[in-house]
Amino acid sequence: MSIETFNMPHLGESVTEASISQWLVSVGDQVERFDPIAEAVSDKVTTEIPSDFTGTIKEILIETDVEVEIGTPILKVDTASSEATEETTEEVTEHSSDKEAKATTTTDSSNETTRTDLNEQKTDASGKRYSPAVRRISYEKGLDLGQVDGSGRHGRITRRDVEAISAEDLQSTTDETVQSPPSTPSAQEKQPAPSEQVSEQVDQTTEDSSTASQASDSSQSQAAQLKSVPQANEESKVVKADPVRKAIAKKMTQSVNEIPHAWMMVEVDVSNIVELRNQVKESFNQTENVKLSFFPFFVKAVTQAIKKHPIMNTSWDDGHIIYHKDINISIAVGSEEGLFVPVIKQADNYSISGLAKEIDRLASGARAGTLSNDDMQGGTMTVNNTGVFGSTQSMGIINHPQAAILQVEKIQKKVVPTDDGGFRFAHMVNLCLSMDHRILDGLAAGQFLADVKQNLSHFQRETDIY
Repeated sequence: MSIETFNMPHLGESVTEASISQWLVSVGDQVERFDPIAEAVSDKVTTEIPSDFTGTIKEILIETDVEVEIGTPILKVDTASSEATEETTEEVTEHSSDKEAKATTTTDSSNETTRTDLNEQKTDASGKRYSPAVRRISYEKGLDLGQVDGSGRHGRITRRDVEAISAEDLQSTTDETVQSPPSTPSAQEKQPAPSEQVSEQVDQTTEDSSTASQASDSSQSQAAQLKSVPQANEESKVVKADPVRKAIAKKMTQSVNEIPHAWMMVEVDVSNIVELRNQVKESFNQTENVKLSFFPFFVKAVTQAIKKHPIMNTSWDDGHIIYHKDINISIAVGSEEGLFVPVIKQADNYSISGLAKEIDRLASGARAGTLSNDDMQGGTMTVNNTGVFGSTQSMGIINHPQAAILQVEKIQKKVVPTDDGGFRFAHMVNLCLSMDHRILDGLAAGQFLADVKQNLSHFQRETDIY
């Protein structure tokens, strides 16, 4: 027996802890090298972890949602089983007749092709993702995964789901659904109760449940837990935070506890940017297949100001100020999984069009869950587009260990005075800056915002966004 230990992998720069949000394998599963075995969550990214070994899952060493240090053993794999299988296959091939060897080779080749297809194809035509174990079992049973109800996180189909059902069950369920009204017992068993649906929407870390009785036991257990919480009355509901929310909570608490926040706001006339953007947005959309928002203009103005005020591109480290060479702008993106903060690397090297395309790539990737670890790390300052929510004034919590975060609020049409004593309509926006007062004072922050304001005023109808 050869047992290999798999450790929590390195998930990115400055990531010291992570947790497993979902195991994609169970004890006894056969895995190939590079097969996804788990989903890991850190304060920067949620990602699938591939196996380093080929063999049989021997032991799972940590529970889900438990934070451990990078490098902690999380899984044991018996690699001897795969070696023994290879040796046995070689012996059979050597002692078989030419005809049998040819047949065996053909069969093995066919099986290998099928196995490769199952392992490599992580998504189907509908875009749903399945683990290799789920695909293998569904293939062996002849199941149509499109008809299987998943009990995992966000409706994901788990190994238990496909083990507990057969092709006949699916056919029977389909027939009963057509012939019977929704109120029949069989239909009710297939559909969760309204209270369970609400629970699934709120609690993203609900444990997998393969039977109705397990779901009932889980509900009773949750009810018992609610009664044990002194602060909760009968109408209250206590829900366990999902891994992403836990990571955000930890990071925000660290920021508030360690960083003395100071805040400043300036109002800027961006009528010129509104005019420029309205002039080029349609042609840009047709040419680049990307919508041109106002946000890239603000990111550009910020990066230009950082070059003049490098103190904004720093971090505090045990009595030292670290000046970062690259200007890497973090942006906040909301998704069904939670809040993600991908990074525009060397943002000062991009044009307006380049920023628009990179922001679109990062935002789309965050919502689809396809961003890499590199996309999520290395930020040196955050620019947050809070204006999309209609916010006109807010105070952001600094993304530790950065020194500042700038909130770009909603652009509003206002009446403003003119130099000749009259009035005019103008498109105004508030820029709200939260700063680390250990590094930045009011003078530095004020000068930085003044330059951002001036940079925004330089955009005109003739400006080339490329």
